[in-house]
Amino acid sequence: MLKPFRFLVFLLLLPLLALPAAAQSDPRDLINELSQGKLRQRIAQVEAIAATGNSDVVPALQALKDGDLYFKKSDKTVYITRKSGRDLALLDPITGEEIEVVASGAVEKIKVNNSLRRLIDKAVGGLTLMSKDPSVRISAAETIFESGDPESLELLDEAIAAEQDPTVRKKMDLARAAVILNTDASDETKIEAVDLVAENGGRNVLNLLKGVTFNASPAVAEAANKAVEQIERTLVLWDYGQTIWYGVSLGSVLLLAAIGLAVTFGVMGVINMAHGEMVMLGAYTTFVVQEIIRNSFPELFNYSLLIALPLAFAVSGGCGLILERGVIRFLYGRPLETLLATWGVSLILQQGVRTIFGPTNKEVGNPDWMSGAYEIGGLVITANRLWIVVFSLFVFAALFVVLKKTPFGLQMRAVTQNRKMASSMGIRTPWVDAFTFALGSGIAGIAGVALSQISNVSPNLGQSYIIDSFMVVVFGGVGNLWGTLIGAMTLGVANKFLEPFAGAVLAKILILVFIILFIQKRPRGLFALKGRAVEA
Repeated sequence: MLKPFRFLVFLLLLPLLALPAAAQSDPRDLINELSQGKLRQRIAQVEAIAATGNSDVVPALQALKDGDLYFKKSDKTVYITRKSGRDLALLDPITGEEIEVVASGAVEKIKVNNSLRRLIDKAVGGLTLMSKDPSVRISAAETIFESGDPESLELLDEAIAAEQDPTVRKKMDLARAAVILNTDASDETKIEAVDLVAENGGRNVLNLLKGVTFNASPAVAEAANKAVEQIERTLVLWDYGQTIWYGVSLGSVLLLAAIGLAVTFGVMGVINMAHGEMVMLGAYTTFVVQEIIRNSFPELFNYSLLIALPLAFAVSGGCGLILERGVIRFLYGRPLETLLATWGVSLILQQGVRTIFGPTNKEVGNPDWMSGAYEIGGLVITANRLWIVVFSLFVFAALFVVLKKTPFGLQMRAVTQNRKMASSMGIRTPWVDAFTFALGSGIAGIAGVALSQISNVSPNLGQSYIIDSFMVVVFGGVGNLWGTLIGAMTLGVANKFLEPFAGAVLAKILILVFIILFIQKRPRGLFALKGRAVEA
């Protein structure tokens, strides 16, 4: 009867006997042990934490490496810290949740040295390779690729064997090849690693391959040299593509800034020096819309630009209509006086904006869908620039439809080609002038919405684009939309190709000289409008 009783007691005590082991397996207990012992004992403590295989301990290890891991003097509990004024906020080392805020004297920093930092890098790499998040696994593979630590080879092999995601697997294979090049593997194995790196890598693998050429056997060095030459030839082509993209991006900005000017200059023959300020008003309208949304409707921030577009068109278009009715209509036929008057209006608008908003730059935020970048081979395309290119082409197409398919567009073209004949046919040319000027100013306003996404909003924003806008209009052909499109893209690409050789300022000067010489041969630009009044 005694043996069954003893067995029953053993079963009851078994959970209690297992408690120390269970507690020891809790990563918090292992992390708290970092507060005890000397620096030389910390290596074994970090290895014990890494041996749990729990990726939740990565933030604590990273904080230890960065010098942000402290322990509370009162109870030796370890926390991740961050500054909170003069005090320190204590964060849970596993969840990152804020526990409390204490004075800096209540905690003590856990010290590390360089050898411990290298061990932490290895441990973090191994833990993150097994993370459930693919982006974390990719980041870990990239870290191992950069370090090339031969001790990571075993971890990589295990991770590669278990990996199911093709994108992550490719990154891990690339990291393994980089590690192989730092081991004493056979020449055949290293040459295979060189070929894999050359096939899947880009600019980031050049330093790795160049380092191989100094420390490897002749066969491996020769393979690395060939790979470097191949990659450099490919990168030259990608660099040309990147330069063309930068040129198209700049051209789209010039198109947005110039397309409204092409309409007003082409129809009315008015040199509007206040056109840049219409762009500025559109940018400030975007700023005001975003401020209202931030303060009252933060959930609508991703739609702020869509809300700002019609408002910017209305604000700038309204100002353009007032300017035409109040000033310009009295100065038709006197281009010099029109130029001086609009220049004076531009100064008034700049000073008015400085009085209302102040002289400092205003930052306009990017919605989530305009943030980030896309990589296509060696080409990097930022989301905000891509959307601006798309938006500029959309504005061009919309304006083209208005001019070709609407009664107002027909009247505008008629006034452009022969004002007197259009007037004799019953077209109210003064109102066509007024609404044309308002349309061009409104387009400048929505250009300001786009420009606010790539530069700070300031009272001088429009002045940065007014000269370039006139160059685009004159080069493409006054009043011709296709000429404006081709002129903007041509000047944008040419400018970006000249900048690496001549610098930004000299490149603009060379473009200006080219346009002056071009206008000497073709005074009406690339695509001249036809019509009796125009040709006269």
